[in-house]
Amino acid sequence: MNKEELEERLINIETALACQEKTVDELNQVIIEQGRLIDRLKAQVQYLLDNMEREAVVKPLSEEVPPPHY
Repeated sequence: MNKEELEERLINIETALACQEKTVDELNQVIIEQGRLIDRLKAQVQYLLDNMEREAVVKPLSEEVPPPHY
């Protein structure tokens, strides 16, 4: 290989590396955003579970209001 061919090959490698670095940066940003979304969804699910538990508590029979037809 002559000097010009080596330079062209090096330029091609550097170009490919720059494209890969850009892709890795973009994927990293996607992962960061997905992590934030997962955290928000986990908090929402926990909130819903907490509310369901509060509403699903069975009251003792003495505290239950009789149905209106009684």
